[in-house]
Amino acid sequence: MPKRILEGVVVSDKGDKTVVVKVERTLLHPVLKKTFRLSKKYHAHDEANAFKVGDIARIVECAPKSKLKTWEVLSKDVPASAS
Repeated sequence: MPKRILEGVVVSDKGDKTVVVKVERTLLHPVLKKTFRLSKKYHAHDEANAFKVGDIARIVECAPKSKLKTWEVLSKDVPASAS
């Protein structure tokens, strides 16, 4: 079974080798047919402490690393210089 990959915004980087990622998704209400947003926060393992608050992070499922951490961040993509 493939591992899930989610994308969200880093909302906290205070823990050592840990970031908190807020993932938002949109749903359609079954009766009202109105779209609304649901969000959830995931604690993810960041081995290099590379991500800071406000960064976009992609996280992938992994074996539990601690009580709350069952996700890892994928390596940070370095954008190509536009010069």
